[in-house]
Amino acid sequence: MDERERLCYCALNMVFGYTPAVGLELCRHFGSASAVFDADPEETGILLGKGSAKAEMIRGRALEDAERELENVRKEGAGFICIADDDYPRLLREIPDPPLGLYYKGVSPPWEIFNSRPAVAVVGTRRISRYGEEWCRRITCALAEANVKPVIVSGLAYGTDIIAHRTAVEKGLPTIGVMASGIDMVYPWRHIDFAGRLASSEGCALVTDYPIGCVPVAYNFLRRNRIIAGLSSAVIVVESRLKGGSMHTAGFATDYNRDLYALPGRVDDECSQGCLSLIRSQRAEAIFDVWDLVDRLGLGFDGRREKEDLRAQAETYFRGRTPPEMTDMLMRVLSMIIEYRGIGVDGLCRKTGLGYPDVWMCASRLEAEGFINIDLMQRCAVNIKNA
Repeated sequence: MDERERLCYCALNMVFGYTPAVGLELCRHFGSASAVFDADPEETGILLGKGSAKAEMIRGRALEDAERELENVRKEGAGFICIADDDYPRLLREIPDPPLGLYYKGVSPPWEIFNSRPAVAVVGTRRISRYGEEWCRRITCALAEANVKPVIVSGLAYGTDIIAHRTAVEKGLPTIGVMASGIDMVYPWRHIDFAGRLASSEGCALVTDYPIGCVPVAYNFLRRNRIIAGLSSAVIVVESRLKGGSMHTAGFATDYNRDLYALPGRVDDECSQGCLSLIRSQRAEAIFDVWDLVDRLGLGFDGRREKEDLRAQAETYFRGRTPPEMTDMLMRVLSMIIEYRGIGVDGLCRKTGLGYPDVWMCASRLEAEGFINIDLMQRCAVNIKNA
């Protein structure tokens, strides 16, 4: 792309950062970002309204400010990509108010960061419970085992966000941290070291549409959430109160026609009320099993061979540790769970012909040894990757 055109987009992003749709409309009207600055100031003033401060900014020092901005971006070891670039995130371009430009910091080229693989957002409360933390890790680990490995998108905040980011990096999964500040200002400050690690990992990046020096005020977080949803083909809400940033992101996901999933929790848990509301209103699909989630996301997990291996592993494991009769019962229960993913304890009683106490004892033992997971509804699913 012509460097002047990129410079003009940077200037427009600085002028219309909070109202990007207006800047985009100007580009459409005049034909390009450069043409906006080459246009008759009187025409620009008419389009933006008499006495518009934005029109004065365009006529003023906007391009000079943008030149300094791009120089400061380079000094930060970051880059700037505008909406007219081929490497601009394809899904983000489709939303009603996409950023005119994005600042990014990473070691990989922008096409690899934004357009080389599907993106899945993992969001939730800052005050995450141990239950939510466990499931956030489980979900992210499962995504790392998918045939098509996605990039994990989140907001670099305390709680759910940082757990998703850290787990992704630990598992070799690329991740994007969407910031509510300038690319030079990591918030919260306690995540500065990790942000550096993220930005230096292949396929990962810090991303923002806010200029250098912009501080993370409350309104910026709300606007930031549209980028998290816009970058992603699916949004997963791990835990959330009825009101909060995650519910805001979920609202954007619905508006943008993204797939939306929520983790059910206790009905008396304040941190689960948002997820339960999304499920109850049928805006989000409930998550009961991580491998089923990977399947529904279309990332291509085929567990047939792993299930055969699991059966053999379990039999070898229990033969040396339990009496033959107990091992036989355990294998009968495990075989039904392998065949009927998500089967409940009552269903296992019918399928195996065993009584409830025996089935529950077997299922509990299988879960304790890491061969299956049992959710809050007593649905059982094989835990293939952890067996």
